[in-house]
Amino acid sequence: MKDTRQWRRQASRRLVHLGATVAAILAATAPTGYAAPMPDAGDVDQANVTAITTVAGDLVSPWGLTFLPDGSALVSERDTAVIKRVWPDGRVGVVSKVPQVRPSGEGGLLGLAVEPGPAPRWVYAYLTTSSDNRIVRMAWDGTRLGRPRPILTGIPKAAIHNGGRLVFGPDGSLYAATGDAGQVNLAQRPRSLAGKVLRIKPDGAIPADNPIPGSAVWTLGHRNVQGLAFDGAGRLFASEFGASDVDEVNLLVRGGNYGWPMYEGPARRPGLIDPVATWSPTAVASPSGIAFAQDSVWVASLRGERLWQLPLEAGVAGEPEVVNVGERGRLRTIEVAPDGSLWLMTSNTDGRGRARSGDDRILRLTLG
Repeated sequence: MKDTRQWRRQASRRLVHLGATVAAILAATAPTGYAAPMPDAGDVDQANVTAITTVAGDLVSPWGLTFLPDGSALVSERDTAVIKRVWPDGRVGVVSKVPQVRPSGEGGLLGLAVEPGPAPRWVYAYLTTSSDNRIVRMAWDGTRLGRPRPILTGIPKAAIHNGGRLVFGPDGSLYAATGDAGQVNLAQRPRSLAGKVLRIKPDGAIPADNPIPGSAVWTLGHRNVQGLAFDGAGRLFASEFGASDVDEVNLLVRGGNYGWPMYEGPARRPGLIDPVATWSPTAVASPSGIAFAQDSVWVASLRGERLWQLPLEAGVAGEPEVVNVGERGRLRTIEVAPDGSLWLMTSNTDGRGRARSGDDRILRLTLG
């Protein structure tokens, strides 16, 4: 009889189709040392998850998660507009009720990011108001958050496809994922902030080396990016919802066009960049938050209710594998904690999941 691990690998092969070789534009602009994924790259042993424990529970529609230098985390609740502080020992406290947030559909209080450094002064949030999606920053005194100060406004909002993930890059810039707000043509319009990944300075100013002078746009042609993570070499990866057939993980490069709405999945067309990994059908993934740890991109999936591991070996993306974390329902966000563990957040109280007793919760995955 085949063992469970062999069965899981075979199932993964049937469910997951890696993206084709990245288009010529990526080959010309990709960071040195990165190679496009190859089909049938072979099995890669998944990182050893030695323990899974519950850090906290009874969260309401949690969405964003970011760590403070002391190892505690800030968590945003999409539908309550509350930011909570969660300590590794399970203590939970409220640090802010963010004004101006207007939750509706997939909008509300979304991604969070903490200013890098040993003594952060600012916490950043991506949120939905009555008129737009915007990025704000709030003064942090170590205990409470101040009132939000907008640093980028006018991101199109809708009941769906609001994006929302934030991450600081090794260059000190703040990167933000946006969705097409249900208006697919906006993704290809360079002047629109919808269907893009944006790059701004911590004060909201536009970096001089952005691809379009005076614009926050870093990449375009996205449907609804839900996860952003840098790897150990400073490369930025993004997870993206497909429409009906293909979900994606993309390697983002300055000024890159990722093909939506003309193509879903690999386009194999000059001038468009193909994903480094894809899932089909979308029922097996709907990838949300991502994190980089142990030479892999870890992908939390909503509809698929799975945690995926996408190994990166010698600059090549291998074959994604399912990591067994038990029956947890929808998985929204995953982040690397200061101690090297992974914090994985469920999303069963968001109106689309089936809430279990104690949901929503944060799980700690200890890696061997």
